[in-house]
Amino acid sequence: MLAVSNISKSYPTPQGPLPILHDVSFTLDRGRAGAIMGPSGSGKSTLLYILGALEAPSSGTVTLNGENPYSLNEAKLAAFRNQHVGFVFQDHTLLPQCSVIENVLVPTLVASDRPAREHIERAKALLDGVGLEHRITHRPAELSGGEKQRVAIARALVREPTLLLCDEPTGNLDQRNADSVAELLIALHRTQRMVLIVVTHSAELASRFDTRFTLTDGRLA
Repeated sequence: MLAVSNISKSYPTPQGPLPILHDVSFTLDRGRAGAIMGPSGSGKSTLLYILGALEAPSSGTVTLNGENPYSLNEAKLAAFRNQHVGFVFQDHTLLPQCSVIENVLVPTLVASDRPAREHIERAKALLDGVGLEHRITHRPAELSGGEKQRVAIARALVREPTLLLCDEPTGNLDQRNADSVAELLIALHRTQRMVLIVVTHSAELASRFDTRFTLTDGRLA
């Protein structure tokens, strides 16, 4: 489902190329979940952005469902990302002026593969699944931190992605909400049958995953 082969990434600087990732390779099949740990600055977020078709690698390939997104033109790449990849960030990045259900529906605004009513039905079902069916008309300012992150998870899943990427999804939460969000992610992963990758500093969260990677100085183990 997800195949990563010899990914390297460097950024240009006045002093020359700054290497971030070195020959990263791994595969995860449909229904599998993995956690990536490592110290700050080790390249975890950079790897996540490459996997999510947000930033091209300097070398190497990423394929999802047998397709290399970086072989697509800009318009097709954006469509690929919208259809196949869901993101959950440490900061929920909800739109403050929109209601909960409007935030969840944002990724569907450019989708024409099904009627709007079907997107709305899925959004409502996801909000029910994350325990927020009674909050659909509320604004983000009226929600707790844990509730905001649950909305972000529902938004990431509304397009039924093949790959769900989470960058420190519990990093801004207290222990109780962090545990709740972690349990929710794992439960949803089991029912949605996608590939799930979580970047985290939390050894406790990483221990919940069968597959665990450590990224150190740009190298994956």
